[in-house]
Amino acid sequence: MMRKPAPLDRAGIEARIPHHGAMCLLHELVACDARELRCRVVSHADAAHPLRSHGALPAVAGIELASQAMALHGALNAPALAPPRAGFLASARSVRLHVARLDDAPGPLVVHVVHLAGDATQALYAFDLSDAAARLLVEGRLAVVLDAGALK
Repeated sequence: MMRKPAPLDRAGIEARIPHHGAMCLLHELVACDARELRCRVVSHADAAHPLRSHGALPAVAGIELASQAMALHGALNAPALAPPRAGFLASARSVRLHVARLDDAPGPLVVHVVHLAGDATQALYAFDLSDAAARLLVEGRLAVVLDAGALK
């Protein structure tokens, strides 16, 4: 069972991940433990959302929401005072888009990530994104390479 962490709002999230300004898409940390994390997203219906295309927020944008939740999970489980680490999405597998767009889903949305495997240089997560009615919108698995420049 995930624990309810100390409150962490958008500013607190932005301080812990490499995404800033309009590209910090997570609104609030809901729950977190060493294995998984849940966050709320409220900007999905915003007409100024940075990932909108042709007047809509496509469901594939759920991959970016999950990537940011993965980054936050990594930061919250990193040693104290560790700076945010840049990661690069290496693969997206078994991604299922259950809707065409996210901006018309009742909010807030909930992004849930589960750490499946990894080490200091890579991580594998399962993710799902649901709406306020608990309807599954997007799901899949993502792999990220951390500090790719250090792997040379």
